[in-house]
Amino acid sequence: MKRILIYLVALIIIVFLAIINLRLISGPEDTWLCQNGEWVAHGKPSNPPVGVCLKHNPIVKTPVATTTENQPTADNVASEINITSPTSNQIITSPLEITGQAKGTWYFEASFPIKLIGDKGEVLAQVPATAQADWMTTDFVPFKATLSFNPGSSTIGMLVFANDNPSGMPQNEKQFGVPVRLSAVEQMPVKIYFGNTDLNKNTADCSLVFSVERLIAKTQTTARASLEQLLAGATDAEKAQGYFTSINPGVKINSLTIKNGTAKVDFDSQIEYQLGGSCRVAAIRAQITQTLEQFPTVKNVIISVNGNVGEALQP
Repeated sequence: MKRILIYLVALIIIVFLAIINLRLISGPEDTWLCQNGEWVAHGKPSNPPVGVCLKHNPIVKTPVATTTENQPTADNVASEINITSPTSNQIITSPLEITGQAKGTWYFEASFPIKLIGDKGEVLAQVPATAQADWMTTDFVPFKATLSFNPGSSTIGMLVFANDNPSGMPQNEKQFGVPVRLSAVEQMPVKIYFGNTDLNKNTADCSLVFSVERLIAKTQTTARASLEQLLAGATDAEKAQGYFTSINPGVKINSLTIKNGTAKVDFDSQIEYQLGGSCRVAAIRAQITQTLEQFPTVKNVIISVNGNVGEALQP
């Protein structure tokens, strides 16, 4: 009888250890696991996973799942942010305009970070989302951001929206992911020239402009594509760094030709609307000229308005 009791106790211990070992191997209970590109429920999680589980690497795991009562649930996170553009699984190209609204608690100093993650988990680009209204509120606040990126070899990815968490405490972190598809269009960097209030304080030289880098689709009409980027103006992120344009919004290019080192560009009359002095004219000419002269085929730039060269951009 004594021997039977010993065997029985040993069997109970073995079973107990096996259960403990199984739990340690299988991972946390009641959560979502990323396996072979698919979310798999482990236990009985009460919330759906937020994000995309990719084959190579889970870009966004279950966002701060309910492991303690102090952490926000996936449902709570999803209820605090609405993404207007891009939509889920949309094909995106650079530069990408991002819009939506988030609770004021997501912002710190009127912004919070957005990252674009590639299919191997690498960060392709990051930009701050900028509040478009008073962010000192618990209500929804609209935001905008312009993200320039190079997809590299990634064809799918994730836009990850994270609350700005100055405390650095994990229990205060929130993330929301929007799965996107990345255009396979080959891209190239170009320089766009703007004024800058930080780099040229008090406008000591009206013609002094500074470059920002943009990614555009690789094309044979690179010069025109660069001018179109210039006419689109500075992005919100660039404005936050002091960049600005002196060119009116809505300006159209009538024509652009490059021959024997000379670029001739003709604009519509919108470029001359309410010019307001020689300083602004000098700034506009500098923006256009230096954006075009970055290309080795351009040594000289002639600007005209509706075919008129002599009276174009006069103060």
